[in-house]
Amino acid sequence: MLNFILLMAPAGQGGEAGNPLLSFLPFILIIVIMYFLMIRPQAKKQKERQKMLDALKKGDNVVTTGGIHGKVVGFTDDGKTVIIKVDDNVKLNVERSYINVVMPVGGKKD
Repeated sequence: MLNFILLMAPAGQGGEAGNPLLSFLPFILIIVIMYFLMIRPQAKKQKERQKMLDALKKGDNVVTTGGIHGKVVGFTDDGKTVIIKVDDNVKLNVERSYINVVMPVGGKKD
């Protein structure tokens, strides 16, 4: 019985190293938690935004990052610039990446 109790006692500090994987386990857990809480949602949001910009077409009502509301009337040849009609005689060339929100034709945001 005494031998059993002595075997369950923790090992001494006498130069015996533990498993190195266990010493890195907290760092590995922190990285995994950061991935699922920060990196993965951001990547998903970025993919959705890119899908929205790729689906942009003539007639869509948009809001730019600067707060300008307008209607898409065309695209340039390279496809990087969007032509937005702001008023009757006012058209602006805006980079596609500066489109913040695409609103449905009814004018209400999804």
